[in-house]
Amino acid sequence: MPDLAPPPTAAPPGFAVSRPWTAPVTVGALAVVGTAGLAVVDPTSTHVPLCPLRALTGLDCPLCGSLRAVHSLTRADVVQALDHNLLFTASVPLLTLLWVWWLVRATGPDARPGLPLPPRAGPAVLAIGLAFAVARNLPAFGWLASGA
Repeated sequence: MPDLAPPPTAAPPGFAVSRPWTAPVTVGALAVVGTAGLAVVDPTSTHVPLCPLRALTGLDCPLCGSLRAVHSLTRADVVQALDHNLLFTASVPLLTLLWVWWLVRATGPDARPGLPLPPRAGPAVLAIGLAFAVARNLPAFGWLASGA
């Protein structure tokens, strides 16, 4: 009986085959554009949409204050950035290193897509974010609040 599977076809004209470096370059470009926008627009003095969790409950989520933190970092005001969002500001060096690792891995001689993270990295990040969200909303840890 003949094989009924259709033969593999090449990408249609005008469509590029995905390269491993496109994802890290795109993420990096979006980060640069977003950071440049936040360097120009001060989220503390302009109307920035409120976090949905904060709008509904008055509680800070793990990312509340991150836009203001980025704005402060573009002005080299690390203390103010830490006041807006300690977790985000402290994670910026790690996020930058992970991005560089991802880019090098995707552009090196043995280029591979994706960032190889341990299987427990996702749950660990979620647990840290949840713990931070709970702590910053407790009266005893009010200094972790987003400094709105």
